[in-house]
Amino acid sequence: MKGLRQKILGYTRIFYWSFIFLGAAVLLYFILPGEQKFKYEYQKGFSWQHENLVAPFDFAIVKSDQELETEKAELLKSIIPYFTFDTLLAYEKVKQLEYDLKISNETQKLALLKISENLKIVYSNGILQRSLENYPELEGKTELKKREGTLVTKIAISKIYSEKTAYNELHNYIIDLKNDFPQLSGWLDNIPVEKYIASNLQFDETTTQREIDHLIQNIPKTRNMVQMGEIIVLGGEIINAEKFQILESLKESFEKNRGDGVSRFWVSIGKIILIVVLLFLVFAFLYSYRRETLNDFRKLLFIVLCITGMVFLAIFFNSFPNLHIYLVPLAISPIVLRTFFDSRTAIFMLIITTLLIGFYAPNNFEFILLQVTAGIVAVLSLNKMHRRVHLVITTFWVLLTYFVVFAALNLIHEGSFATFDYNMIKWFVLSSLLVLLGYPLIFIFEKIFGFVSDVTLIELSDSNQPLLRKLSEEAPGTFQHSLQIANLAEEVILKIGGNPFLVRAGALYHDIGKIAHPNFFIENQAIGMNPHDSMNYLQSAKLIIDHVKNGIKMAKKHKLPESLIEFIATHHGTTKAKYFYLKHMQEFPDEKIDENAFVYQGPLPVSKEASVVMIIDGIEAASRSLKEKTHDNMQELINNMVDEKINDKQLDLSNMTFRDIKIIKETMLNKLLNIYHVRIEYPKENNT
Repeated sequence: MKGLRQKILGYTRIFYWSFIFLGAAVLLYFILPGEQKFKYEYQKGFSWQHENLVAPFDFAIVKSDQELETEKAELLKSIIPYFTFDTLLAYEKVKQLEYDLKISNETQKLALLKISENLKIVYSNGILQRSLENYPELEGKTELKKREGTLVTKIAISKIYSEKTAYNELHNYIIDLKNDFPQLSGWLDNIPVEKYIASNLQFDETTTQREIDHLIQNIPKTRNMVQMGEIIVLGGEIINAEKFQILESLKESFEKNRGDGVSRFWVSIGKIILIVVLLFLVFAFLYSYRRETLNDFRKLLFIVLCITGMVFLAIFFNSFPNLHIYLVPLAISPIVLRTFFDSRTAIFMLIITTLLIGFYAPNNFEFILLQVTAGIVAVLSLNKMHRRVHLVITTFWVLLTYFVVFAALNLIHEGSFATFDYNMIKWFVLSSLLVLLGYPLIFIFEKIFGFVSDVTLIELSDSNQPLLRKLSEEAPGTFQHSLQIANLAEEVILKIGGNPFLVRAGALYHDIGKIAHPNFFIENQAIGMNPHDSMNYLQSAKLIIDHVKNGIKMAKKHKLPESLIEFIATHHGTTKAKYFYLKHMQEFPDEKIDENAFVYQGPLPVSKEASVVMIIDGIEAASRSLKEKTHDNMQELINNMVDEKINDKQLDLSNMTFRDIKIIKETMLNKLLNIYHVRIEYPKENNT
């Protein structure tokens, strides 16, 4: 029967594995692009690692971004800015001048005519509100385009006035008139020159920008042609800037025409093989090093969804021409996986995800190198995540990693910072800031998949949690015992390796089943009052053993995570309620005893943390009964308790080592000696 159950379980696992990995393969097949991939890899400044490359067809050389920017800058220098010209303003100011000045004789009339003519000349050239140097669009220009309705004329900038120079021009002209008409000096001095000066030229940004855009769009994107059969690069030849641009042009031309004469069937076969190989590596890693994760449907599904989800996001963002693939915060994936699993799993899955994306990403090598290093830094810098500031610090390290590695690659390829693409900084900053979404995502994944993070464990360890508050009120002795176990277990797990937050929370909740009948446990009993005195040993054993079952029920009722329920279910393993078992044997020596009635139902602990709590729980409880707490007695007790657990095969499913056992014994001895240390007796004061 047991063999049949094992076979069914084995077939069920194979079905789960097949379902998850086959589903992931299908999703990845439809997510990843199906076009033919340019087969050559190359980097500027490195040697060509392939055979001699001959142009397979005619193609134009695409200009580099630097070339286009240079041409654009030269074009901008040649652009003549447009200014709208107000044709009515001169007429209005002249009329206002003629209206304001009172004419009483022919001499004044002649002077007014001369002033009006001068004012018209100034306005006809054009007046700007500010001086020329305050117009950046006129920098380096010798002329501008004056637009009067639909008529556009060019005018030299040297002829243009500002309001200040126009004022000076008119003012000086009036002063000169005083020499011709000295009798009008008083009348001329009363003319308010500033009243008749105003700008009639305004920068026409819309028209100017329209012309700039039109000219930029017409800049040729290519230069020269490479003829079919022409040698592009020789094997071992260093790829300089010119060769690199030719290779980039070939790649772009190839990708535009890659559907021509290509069998999509074989392209699809290649894509399937790539996906299967990488997913097989995921399976092999989990099977070899994380078998418990592979056998847990929820955990396996989550890992596969993380991989496919990040691949989908990267390919989706890369499909938009205005968005860069580096906007995708790939570092979130290892952070989330590190939170729920371990560093090795997180880094391995990061590499698989990056390889899947990197094959289709632009600048494959650069993308893979940047994302892998940033992801590894994220995992290493986030060894704890029980405070929000930890994720902020990790975000900073990820951003710094992007900058440093990208700068290093730029120096290797270009040999200087002159061509550094500063536009990439914004994508690195945005991607790093999006890493902060890891915090809410972890909370969401906890609720969906039933995982538990360090933050949740810390919250559950708060003594004001309803269940712990109830334990402290209804079973205060058990609560103190649990606190003691939590402190001891945390100390041990920090030395042998493990999750201190998990072991502390598990220790605090491991005995919550005693809430159902607190007075039947010695730590909660008043002196001289033991309800077991009125019960037989079988009844007492059943009631004591049931605290495990009651604890599991309470934990599920209060929706505690499965990782904490393990501590409740396994802290006695499959051991006996030895006190009542031995008492029953003494009282009924000739009776055949059903040992199962005195045995806890288990299961055995699997995690290192639960195993530590099991060991420490037994040692701490037994140490209380020692009448004489000496070093030798304590050491003997600890050795016997631990060896008994090993001999009873209670630790067979855990991954504890002999080194761990040695550290547990030494740590428990030191801690218990400190806890039960007896003060020296002070001599009494002699008053005689």
